[in-house]
Amino acid sequence: MSNAPSLQSLVDEVIVQMPSMSHTVAHQIQDDLKSDPLLHGLQYAWAVNKGRFATDFQAAVQPLLESARRGEDPLQRRLPSLGLQTLSLVDEKQALQDVSIAHVVSAVEEHSRPELHQLVNFFAALRGIARPMKQDNPLRPAVFANALVTAIQNMQLDGEGCYAMTKVATPHMAQALGLIYQRLCDQMRSAQLAPLVEGYGIGSTRDIETRLRQAAVPGVNPTLDTLARRVDAINSRPQALRGGSGDSLALGPSTLLRGGGDLLTRLYDQILADPKLLPPVKALMSRLQVAVARLSRTDPSLLRRQDHPVWSLLNRVAGHGAGFQRADDERLRQFLGFMNGIVQQLVEAQLLTGLQFQQALGLIDQHIREQASRHGERSASALAALEREGQRVEWLELLQGQLKEQLSDTALSPTLRKFLLKPWVEVIVQNMVLHGREAPEAEASIELVDELLDSLQQRQSELARTQLRSRLPGLIKRIEAGMDLIAFPADKRQVVLQDLMNQHGRVLSGLPAHHHAAPQERAPMPRRDLSPEELLQQLLNERESQMPSRWAHDQVNRGELPTVPVGLYSESSSPDSRAALQAWMGNLQVGNWYHMFVQSQWITAQIAWISESRQFFLFVGQDADERHSLTRGAIEQLLANGLITALEEDTLVQRAVSSLMQDLDDAP
Repeated sequence: MSNAPSLQSLVDEVIVQMPSMSHTVAHQIQDDLKSDPLLHGLQYAWAVNKGRFATDFQAAVQPLLESARRGEDPLQRRLPSLGLQTLSLVDEKQALQDVSIAHVVSAVEEHSRPELHQLVNFFAALRGIARPMKQDNPLRPAVFANALVTAIQNMQLDGEGCYAMTKVATPHMAQALGLIYQRLCDQMRSAQLAPLVEGYGIGSTRDIETRLRQAAVPGVNPTLDTLARRVDAINSRPQALRGGSGDSLALGPSTLLRGGGDLLTRLYDQILADPKLLPPVKALMSRLQVAVARLSRTDPSLLRRQDHPVWSLLNRVAGHGAGFQRADDERLRQFLGFMNGIVQQLVEAQLLTGLQFQQALGLIDQHIREQASRHGERSASALAALEREGQRVEWLELLQGQLKEQLSDTALSPTLRKFLLKPWVEVIVQNMVLHGREAPEAEASIELVDELLDSLQQRQSELARTQLRSRLPGLIKRIEAGMDLIAFPADKRQVVLQDLMNQHGRVLSGLPAHHHAAPQERAPMPRRDLSPEELLQQLLNERESQMPSRWAHDQVNRGELPTVPVGLYSESSSPDSRAALQAWMGNLQVGNWYHMFVQSQWITAQIAWISESRQFFLFVGQDADERHSLTRGAIEQLLANGLITALEEDTLVQRAVSSLMQDLDDAP
């Protein structure tokens, strides 16, 4: 098979096809925009940029394909810096971009599923990977989806406009890529590689389309109580005897579930057989089975209540363990070391109650939160500073108002009044941004105002003047440090310091500082009635200023713009939807694991930090050095589009109960 395709040859084939494909997609987009009046709002942006779309797409996809040709992952995530200046933050705009990419990927996968299956198996076989995953394909749909969205973003549309344009381009991109994927698979068949790649095992991954279409309202799952009642009902029936060979008689399969002990054993067997459990987690739960069996003898609610502390504890351990890819992950090993102590205490307890499991669950939750916080501490500090940076303007206005009120009855020179009300307020806010709103540095800069005002008060006694003289060098040094913090200009600095020196010179001589009366507020000018013409002009100006975006000026019905399938969380105008969204967001807590589509690919990550305002969230990935910081708006955008889910939503115990119920349904 001298002509057998290689990674380089397949990538080269794709590179050759990119110019014609991009021009074909461009023509099809133009035809759609012309023929559909509902897309009128996009026509102007397309008319201005259609000539560069193909070029922009090729410019975006070329470096990705070159990376793939070198054997690299073209979408390899770059570990973000932990500094404030370079911290990567996913906001609503970035989240909407991810939604657009996910939509393209879903459409392409639906169109070319068999071809993609063969390609991912081929590339995995080249690398000797036993369980191929979608990301093992360097020509996967996400590569081209990224380039498409990048080209559309160059049209200077807002977030919703980019998403709408992506929706228009998606079916044409799926069709064009389908032809290319088919051509690549034809090459593999010509080289007699089809049997190899078709039979190679592909690992199961959560499909983007499934996540996009997943209903927000969970389906009706069988509960533990339902299972127990079903078993009781089966066991209460007369058991028919089945004649066997010879004298042997066989009972029906339902008798295997007779008695609480049998049900618990079968349920626990299902739990330990769960494929999502890593071996060390499974071993830990196996040790815990002894304590659970002992408790079942004295606590009948164990097999009736799915919210029993025992099952909550198992779900929590399994959910946390599911966040790790490798059994040798140091964070998992630390967690299991902690859990070994918990399990040992439960196994050795003389008397077991549900309360002990509840207390153990509390300790586990605390340990998980503390462990997650430690791993995200450095990034959390930078992200907290980033959040505080967003409050700078608000704090400036608030402090200026408060200080202006404080100085309203104070005699100060114009120079010092101006300095305190503006530059020094900036010093205070800068300390708040860098160190925290209530940090000692911020408090010290606030207290300095009182110290400065006190230093300008007349001293009647020599002792008081001597004490002031000893304090002034430190006070001036702190003022200069504040000036340095905001890079206060040297010429203005000299004016302020000279004024202070003059004032303090008088006070140290026993004289009062130069008296400058506090400025008087001017009485407001009486408003005159506007003429009809002036009133009309004012109304027109106000109306124009309230136009929120370019969409408001276009003749387009926003409700008709293409959208993703609507779920419970996406109906922003619905009280039920808002309540559900708020409830889901309220359940976000440090230590929980989530599966989400961020920056063009699915990741599994754990919350390591939540800001005080709950507007910023830091996630640590399965790689301990991987950081993802998201705003609240970004998470809400992902949630509304089915692109984020908590790992524990599909609980260990629920899977075991559902499996047993299915066994009963399948039994004759």
